[in-house]
Amino acid sequence: MARRVTILFLCTGNSCRSQMAEGFARTLKARVLEAHSAGVLKKGLDPRAVAVMREAGVDISGQRSKTIDELDRRDFDHVVTLCDNARDACPVFPGRARVRHAGFEDPPALAAEAASEEEALSHYRRVRDQIRAFVATLPESLGASAPARNGGEQT
Repeated sequence: MARRVTILFLCTGNSCRSQMAEGFARTLKARVLEAHSAGVLKKGLDPRAVAVMREAGVDISGQRSKTIDELDRRDFDHVVTLCDNARDACPVFPGRARVRHAGFEDPPALAAEAASEEEALSHYRRVRDQIRAFVATLPESLGASAPARNGGEQT
């Protein structure tokens, strides 16, 4: 069996989008991806994200919010930023990591003005489904499955 591609999903608070991406990658792509997530800050796991992922058949309740500094500096093949703040604050990853931005709207921000809990969850569901579609394309959509060392190339 070939080596799994290591991927880090990076977002601002590692509470929602990056957690969803990690959950889908671990569920849908476990044979080909070794998935991790982290944030620039640590905000805790968003209960609405847990709820809508459970609806999709993925349990992320055991995942925890963490910062990049809490990771044991793996030599990731790919780092995918999922929000503009993470893209702007993304540190340099030494080694072979290719950094790519795949931005998704922020469900908590979208839900802030919702008139009901159901309306709030609809924003989470929409972004969840977009993230699932993106993860389904991995690792092929990122390019080579085991990229050559490139010193943290950004695409």
